[in-house]
Amino acid sequence: MQRAVEELAKLPGIGKKSAQRLVFYLLKIPREEVVELSQALINVKDKAAYCSICFNITESDPCSICTNSNREQSIICVVEEANDVAALEKTGEYKGLYHILGGTLSPLDGIGPDDLRIKELLVRLTDEVKEVILANNPNAEGEATALYLTKLIKPLGIKTSRLARGIPVGTDIEYADEITLLKAIEGRTPF
Repeated sequence: MQRAVEELAKLPGIGKKSAQRLVFYLLKIPREEVVELSQALINVKDKAAYCSICFNITESDPCSICTNSNREQSIICVVEEANDVAALEKTGEYKGLYHILGGTLSPLDGIGPDDLRIKELLVRLTDEVKEVILANNPNAEGEATALYLTKLIKPLGIKTSRLARGIPVGTDIEYADEITLLKAIEGRTPF
């Protein structure tokens, strides 16, 4: 049991107590369900790969987004990780293509432009691409990455845009921090 707890505790967001709860849960369910779970995890590891075009996680190469002729081919949304694609796809609104960088610039951590998929993005920026949407996380590394990409893309004559930032739906203004309010004011739109 201790080994199972230690292994589960290696997962992001799972501490020792959560891992212990999971192990006790696994002990309660039928063995077949545990086997199904372990087989599903093995399948993810064995069958999942990166799309050779956008670097999304996929079982087929190229992925279903890159090969979908109904997607808007002239817009590429640049995100940090594959889970960002999943979040944007849940909205059902974005119909363009994606490019996953594989992280952000972080000189303090030794991550520079050559450590990300920036060269591969630039290769994709043909005459057909009219807009690049930068969907980086709103932190120091995300902002630095977006600024770096903008400097590379603007000279190509391709429109660059950012996701809007501001107050989340369902939140009262009084509880928003100063930076969120500043971004909301800067990104205001006509009503």
